Amino acid sequence: MQDTQDNIKLFGNLITVSGIFCLAVALLLLINYWHIRQTKPLETEALKSLVQQFQADPESEALKKDIRSLDLLARKAFFTSQWQIKAGALLLLFGAIAFATCLRIYHTMKARILEPLIDGVDSKVTRMLSQRWILITGGLLLGSALVVSFLTTDYLKIYEETGTVVQAPAEPAVKVAVVDKDEKTGRQKTEDGGQEDGKTVVGDAGALVIPAKAGTSPLSSAGVLVTPAKAGAPSLNTDFRNNHPSFRGPWGQGISYHTGIPVDWDGPTEKNIKWKVALTKKGNNSPVIWSDKLFIAGADNESEVVYCFNRLDGKLLWEQDAKDIPGSPAVPPKVTADTGLSAPSVTTDGQQVYAIFATGDILALDMEGKRIWAKSLGVPDNHYGHSSSLICWKDKVIIQFDTNKGGRLLALNSLTGEISWDTPRKAKISWSSPIMAEIDGKLQIITTSSPTVAGYDFDSGAQLWAIDCLSGEVGPSAAFADGLVYAANEYARLAAIKPGPTPVIVWESDEYLPEAASLAVSNGLLFIATSYGMFACYDSKTGKKQWEKEYGQGFYGSPMIAEGKVYVMDRSGAMHIFKVDRTLTSLGDPILGEKSVVTPAFADGAIYLKGEKSLFGIETIRQQKK
Repeated sequence: MQDTQDNIKLFGNLITVSGIFCLAVALLLLINYWHIRQTKPLETEALKSLVQQFQADPESEALKKDIRSLDLLARKAFFTSQWQIKAGALLLLFGAIAFATCLRIYHTMKARILEPLIDGVDSKVTRMLSQRWILITGGLLLGSALVVSFLTTDYLKIYEETGTVVQAPAEPAVKVAVVDKDEKTGRQKTEDGGQEDGKTVVGDAGALVIPAKAGTSPLSSAGVLVTPAKAGAPSLNTDFRNNHPSFRGPWGQGISYHTGIPVDWDGPTEKNIKWKVALTKKGNNSPVIWSDKLFIAGADNESEVVYCFNRLDGKLLWEQDAKDIPGSPAVPPKVTADTGLSAPSVTTDGQQVYAIFATGDILALDMEGKRIWAKSLGVPDNHYGHSSSLICWKDKVIIQFDTNKGGRLLALNSLTGEISWDTPRKAKISWSSPIMAEIDGKLQIITTSSPTVAGYDFDSGAQLWAIDCLSGEVGPSAAFADGLVYAANEYARLAAIKPGPTPVIVWESDEYLPEAASLAVSNGLLFIATSYGMFACYDSKTGKKQWEKEYGQGFYGSPMIAEGKVYVMDRSGAMHIFKVDRTLTSLGDPILGEKSVVTPAFADGAIYLKGEKSLFGIETIRQQKK
C-alpha cells in the first residue's frame, strides 16, 4: 500500500509539472505569435524608412548597405520566430500527451485503492468525470498546438511574393535496382589535370573520362580516353562539349566551350537579333541545344509540350504533347507564377530528348519528336512547383526528386524509362538541379538541398560523401572546379567543400548569397548572382572577394562562363557581361526587351535567350552576313 501511495504522489507531481510546462509553452507560443503578427519583422518601420531615404538618394552606397543589413537581420529574426513557434507547438503537443497519460495513471491508481477523489461521489462516477476531463483537456491542448502551427504556416504565405524562384520536385515510384552488365569498365584521368582551357575535360575541372571498350578508339583528338555507353552515343570531349545538352551546359557545370559569342545586341531595335519567335506555352526553363536543334518546353492547364526549333533560323521543326500518360493527374497541381508548370529544363544526349513537368510526367522523344516512352512519377508534393532540371549521360537520365515527403535521387534507363536505381536522401524539399563531375576517378552526381550537399556514384546511386552546411529552401545548384564543390543558399551560407569520405569545408562566407541563381566557377574565380541585384566575384581557393557590382534588378537566371567571359541576365532582361578576371571589367550590358528569369544557351558564334514571351537567336552582324 505504501508503494502505491508513493506512486500516486509521484504521478500527482508529474501532473503538476507537465501541466505547468504546457501552460508555460502555450503562453510563450501565444506571446511569440502575437508579437510576430504585431511587429511584422519583414516590414519594419526602420526598413521602410531606409527605403524611403534610398528613393530620395538612390546613389547612396551607405543606404544600400544599411538596407541590405537590416533586411537580412529582419528576415533572420522572422524565420527564427517561425522555428520557435513550430518547435513550441511540438513541445506543447508532447507535454499534453505526458499530462494526459500521467493523469490517467493517477486516476486509475486512486480508483484501485477505492479512495474517491471527490467526497460523497462513488468511484465509478469519479472515473467517468476524470476520463471526460482528460479528453477535454487533451483535446484543448492538441487543438491549440494544431491551430498555432496552422496559423504559422498561413503566415508564411504572406511572403511568397518576396521573389523566391526556387521550385520543387516529386514523390516516390517503385524502387528497382538494375545492374548494367555492359558497364564494368574502369575510369581514368588524363595527366594534365583537366584545365578549363578547351584542351582537356577531365580531372579537377570535373568532367568525365572513361576507358574505351573493346573495338573502340581509345583516344580522342585531345588525347583523352573516352567511351560511349551505347552504339552511336555521344562522347564527352567532342559531342557534349560541342553542344549545350542540359541546363547550364555540359554536366550542368555552368561552362560553355563555344567561341565567338556575341557581347552586343538590342532586342527593341533588333540589333544582332537573327530571329525571334513567340512561344505559345509559358515555361521558365532554359534552352537546350544539340547540333542545329534547339529544345524548350512549355505548359499550361491544358497541356504540356516539348518544342524543337531550328536554331539557325528559328523555324519550328516539331512539337510534342505529353499526354495520355498513365497516372498523370487530371488537374495540374497548384504552382506559383514564378515557377509555373514547366520550370525544369529538358536534356538531350543527341539521340533522344527528355522532359519533366510539374505534374511529375516525364517522357523521352527521339530527335524527330516521336515518343519513345513516358511515365508519371507522381505529382510533386511541394508549394511552388517542380523545377529541378534533368541531366543525362550514357544510358541514364538523372532526376533530383526532393519533396515534402522526402528526398530521392533517381536514374531512369534512357531507352526504356525503367528505374535503374533509386536512392533515398536525407534531404528536405529542394528546387535545385543536379550536376555531374569526376572526383577521385569516379563520375559523381552532386546535389544541394537542406541541409546536405552530397555526391553519389553515377553507376549505382550509392552516396559517396555528404556534409550538412545549407538550410532553408534550396534553389541554387552546385559548381565544381579544381577539386572543390561550391554550394550556397540565401539565409544560409556559401561553402567551398573538399569532397571525400570525410568532406571538409575549406572556406565559407555569408556576405552575398543566391536565392535561385546557381554558382559558376572558372580560372580560379567564383561568381554569385543574388535576387536583390548583387553580382560578386570571389577567389575560388580562398573565398576572398575580388569585386562586386550592384544592379537595380535581381537575378534568377544563373551565370554562365563562355570564352573567358561570364554572362548573367537580370530579371528585366538585361545581360551583364564581364571578363573572367580579378579586376572588374564590364564588356557590355545588352538588353533583350523582355523580362527573363532563365539561363542562356550557347553555340559557336551565337547565344540563345528566352524572354517572358519570346525565344531569341542572337549572332553578330558579321556572322549574319556570311
